[in-house]
Amino acid sequence: MRIQLTELADQKLKASLGEQPGMYKLLYDTGEGCGCDGIPVLLIVDQQDANDSVIETNSLPILIDRQHEIYFEAAMYLDAEPNFTSFKLRSDSMLYSSNVKIRDLRGMDVPASTASNSCALR
Repeated sequence: MRIQLTELADQKLKASLGEQPGMYKLLYDTGEGCGCDGIPVLLIVDQQDANDSVIETNSLPILIDRQHEIYFEAAMYLDAEPNFTSFKLRSDSMLYSSNVKIRDLRGMDVPASTASNSCALR
């Protein structure tokens, strides 16, 4: 699996990490009743889980739970807009979302592998 980051997306991802340690994880949010079923989300996590694999990128590595790989294609692109905080995730054949949000889970007592409902995280 590979995600090509645009220059702006790369800059915004790095800015969101700030000076704190952390890594990105692509999650396919299953939502359970919150109206966001099937939405890709970028989590910032403290560490890699045992079931995570690394998605190749042209910059920052992005993790993904192996069980979530089936929801995405092998080659995708992550883009950003200058005046919006969300990202656009697409492949050559489809648009996954033009509103991919970042959820920062660093320091939270919620394992990212069980955070399949990012709407419930505060």
